Amino acid sequence: MDSSPAPRPPHRRLRRLGLTLLTIAVAVAGFVLVLLFFESRDDSQVPQSAGADAPGQVVSDQQEARRPAAIRRDRVALSEDQLLHALALGDVVLLYGTSAPPPQLRALQQQVSGPFDPVLAANGAAVVLARRAGTDGVVALAWRRILRAPSAADPALEAFANYWLGRGRG
Repeated sequence: MDSSPAPRPPHRRLRRLGLTLLTIAVAVAGFVLVLLFFESRDDSQVPQSAGADAPGQVVSDQQEARRPAAIRRDRVALSEDQLLHALALGDVVLLYGTSAPPPQLRALQQQVSGPFDPVLAANGAAVVLARRAGTDGVVALAWRRILRAPSAADPALEAFANYWLGRGRG
C-alpha cells in the first residue's frame, strides 16, 4: 500500500498560479496609477508664470543679447550684451549711478547670492552690481522685469532679487 497523498489535480496548481499572477498584475497597475497621479500634479519642472504679485514691472519688449558675453567682475559698467546675457541666464542686475555701489547694495548682494563670483553669474545665480551713469537711485533688472527704487535701502530691492534670481529666459 502506498501511503503518499494523492497528487493534486493540475487545474488547482494552474488556478493558484493564475491568481498569483493576477494579484501581481493588479498591484503593479495600482502602483503605476498612483505614480502617474502624483506625477501629473508635480509642477516643479514647469516654469512658473509670474503672477500679479510678482515684484517689479513687466518689460514686454525684452531684447536678447546679440552674442553671449560673460561678466568677469561686477561694480563696473556692463556692455549691453553682458547685461542682456546675464538677465537671460537668470542673474539679477542692480544698476547704480554713483562711482561706487552704496553699502546697502553690497550688503544685499552678500545676503542674496554672496560676493560676486563669475561662475555663479555664468549659471544665472548671481546678484550683479553694475555702474550705469545717470541712474537715479537703484534700478533692479531681471529677465522681463524692472524695478526702480529711490534708494539702495528700499526693501523692495531684496524682495525683487530673492524672487527673480535664477528665473531667466528658461
